Amino acid sequence: MGWPVLLLAGALVVLPGRVAVSRRLRTFRKGGPAPVRGDSRCASGDPLAVASVFDLLAACLRAGLPMAGAARAVAPGAPRGLGDSLRHAADLLALGADATTAWERAAHDAVGKPGAEEVESLARMARRSARSGASLAVAVGELAEQHRGAVEDVAAARAERAGVLISGPLGLCFLPAFICLGIVPVVIGLAGRVLGGGLL
Repeated sequence: MGWPVLLLAGALVVLPGRVAVSRRLRTFRKGGPAPVRGDSRCASGDPLAVASVFDLLAACLRAGLPMAGAARAVAPGAPRGLGDSLRHAADLLALGADATTAWERAAHDAVGKPGAEEVESLARMARRSARSGASLAVAVGELAEQHRGAVEDVAAARAERAGVLISGPLGLCFLPAFICLGIVPVVIGLAGRVLGGGLL
């Protein structure tokens, strides 16, 4: 009784999932799971990915990380264009460049690439914070709220446009029924009274 159960358990582990088992073995040999790609969020098409990255960046700054460390920490989860600019700015800051130069260079390199507008907004906030000494965490948090509000506005505009576009086919469907069931009986009733009463 014991041997058949053990053989069945071994077959269930090895045979159906041979690929998964070999992947697990390779992972153990390499010393850990494969690193997560930086553009995983962008591949999913999440419109709030940029706002999430800004929220994480603000949280890292509030926790006391320097800007270079915070940018490097959130770059792997950012969409591709924003992630590349964050890594680029973090490298320049780590090499000793001042914040104005590092973010100007990152914004200049992002021109024409995906996410250039978000990079420009973040660079403008970082340069302003470096000049005035204001809290960058608060500014990045406000930037996340602005981006989230813009996404909500776009979604509301699409919903309103869909409501307008769908009213045309609905009108075409209901108009003949309204004429046949609402107007034609009234016209026939009035015509019968007028003709029956001898008015014509």
